[in-house]
Amino acid sequence: MKTLTALFATAALTLTAGLAQADVRPDLIAGLIKDGSVMDLQKLNQAALAQHPGATAANITDTELEQKGSAYVYQVEIRDAKGLKWDVDLDAKTGQVLSNKQDT
Repeated sequence: MKTLTALFATAALTLTAGLAQADVRPDLIAGLIKDGSVMDLQKLNQAALAQHPGATAANITDTELEQKGSAYVYQVEIRDAKGLKWDVDLDAKTGQVLSNKQDT
């Protein structure tokens, strides 16, 4: 019985964690921009690129908008001028850089 309870508890925690952080469906993004929940994605890309002088839009390898709780985080993967890969997370509403880490 303890094993069964542990399995249910693990499953519940896993499902809850998935709800707390989820990718935003592409068809919802235009509405989020329109209502001011997130900035224009081009502006967010520029904010991420500004962290790596010399990088251009061609250096962006991937982008993703995630909802974390009630906030939205825009994630940008960039290859800098030296070819190093970086993960830049931005507050999607304000454009503030939340993290700027070299991807290993």
